[in-house]
Amino acid sequence: MTLTDRTVDAPSRTRRIHPAWWVAVVTFLTIIGAAGFRSTPGVLMTPLHDEFGWPMGVIGGAVSVNLVLFGLAAPFSAALMERLGIQRVVAVALALVSLGSLLPIWMTQSWQLVLCWGIVVGMGTGAMSMGLVATVTGRWFVARRGLVTGILTAAGATGQLIFLPVLAWLAEHHGWRTAAIATAAAALTVVPLVLWKLHDHPSVLGLAAYGAPEGTSVARPPRPTGHPVHLALGTLRDASRTGVFWLLVGSFAVCGMSTNGLVGTHFIPAAHDHGMPTTTAAGLLALVGVFDVVGTVFSGWLTDRVDPRALLAAYYTLRGASLFLLPSLFSDDLHVNMLAFILFYGLDWVATVPPTIALCRSAFGERAPIVFGWVFASHQLGAAVAALGAGLVRDQLGTYDLAWYAAAVLCVLAAVMCVAIRTARPVEPSSRRIDSGVVEGATAE
Repeated sequence: MTLTDRTVDAPSRTRRIHPAWWVAVVTFLTIIGAAGFRSTPGVLMTPLHDEFGWPMGVIGGAVSVNLVLFGLAAPFSAALMERLGIQRVVAVALALVSLGSLLPIWMTQSWQLVLCWGIVVGMGTGAMSMGLVATVTGRWFVARRGLVTGILTAAGATGQLIFLPVLAWLAEHHGWRTAAIATAAAALTVVPLVLWKLHDHPSVLGLAAYGAPEGTSVARPPRPTGHPVHLALGTLRDASRTGVFWLLVGSFAVCGMSTNGLVGTHFIPAAHDHGMPTTTAAGLLALVGVFDVVGTVFSGWLTDRVDPRALLAAYYTLRGASLFLLPSLFSDDLHVNMLAFILFYGLDWVATVPPTIALCRSAFGERAPIVFGWVFASHQLGAAVAALGAGLVRDQLGTYDLAWYAAAVLCVLAAVMCVAIRTARPVEPSSRRIDSGVVEGATAE
C-alpha cells in the first residue's frame, strides 16, 4: 500500500499536533507580512501630497488600481495554487510586495506610484488575499473550519494593528521613505517561513485533513490539467449562471467599499481635516484592527453554528448605522463617541468573510476557493470605487461627508441581498467534531 493510498486508520504509536495547525500559523504570518502594505496608503497619503503636491484624487487613484488588482488577482492566484501549489505562489507574491513597496522611494512622477503601488503590489497582495484563506482552510481543515477561517481573516487586522502605529511614527519622525522600506522588509522576512512550512496539501505528509472522519483517504484529488487562466475563467462562467453568485458579488462589493476603500484609505485624511493629528488617527485605525481580531474570530466561531445569511444581514445593517453616524463624530479632540465607533466598527470590519466563504463552499463545493476569488474581486472593485470616489468627493466638496452617507445606504442594500441568498444545497454548519488538536500517526515535522 502506497503512501498516497493510505487511509486514516486506528490509533498508532504516536500522537502529535496535526501539521494543519503549523500551516495555519505560517499562513497567518504570511498575511501579516503582506498587511504592511495594506496599512501604508492611509499613513502616506498626506506626506506624499505635501512633498509632491499631487491631489488626493491622484494618490487615491494609485490605491484604486492596487485594490482592483488585489481583487482581480485573487481567482487567478487560487487557480495557480491548484496547478502549482500554495508554496510557490505565495513566495513569489511576497517578493512582489517587497519590490513594489521599496521602489517608490526613488520615484519622481505620479505614474511611478501607480506602477509600484497599483500594479506590482496589487498583483502580489492579490495572491495572498482571502482566496488563500479559502484554499488553506478547504484543504487542511474539516473540523474547526469556520473558526480557522476567522483567525486567518483576522491576520490582516493583526498586521494593521502592528504596522499602522509603527509606520505612522516612522513617517512622522524619519520620513515616508523609511516607512516604505520597513514595509518592504516585513514582506521579505516571511519568505523563508513559507518555503519551510507552508505545505501544499495534507497528502504531502501522508495525512488527511484535520478533523476528517476515520477511514478518509489521504490521496490528493487530481490537480486540474488546464491552464490556470482557463480554470479561473471557466469557474467564473459556471458560477455566473447562478443567482447566489451575483448576490454574493453585490454584497461583498459593498463590504469592500465600506472598509478598505473608504475607511481604510480615507479615515486618516478625514480625521486630519478636522484637526486631529495623523498619529492619533492612525492609532484609532489600529484600534479597529484590535477589535477586528476579536470580531472576526468570533464570527468564524458563529459561522460553524449559525446560518451565514443571518450573520451577514446583521453585520451589514449594523455597519450602515455606524457609518451614518460617523461624520458627526469627527473633531480635533479624541472623545468617547469616536472610541465607541472604533470599537463597534472594528468588531464588524471583516467579520463578513467567514460566512461569505461558508456560503461559497456550500453552493460551489470544490471550486469554492476560485469562486470566492471572484467574489473577493468584487470586494476589491468596490473598494477601488470608494477609494477613488471618496478622494474626488473630498477634492470637489472639501469634505468626506457625502461619501460616508452613501456607504451607509449601500450597507443596508447589502443586508437585503444577503437575506435573499438561496444556496444550491442547504447551508449546514461545518463539522462540530471536538478533539484535542492532535492527529494519530502524524509524522514529525
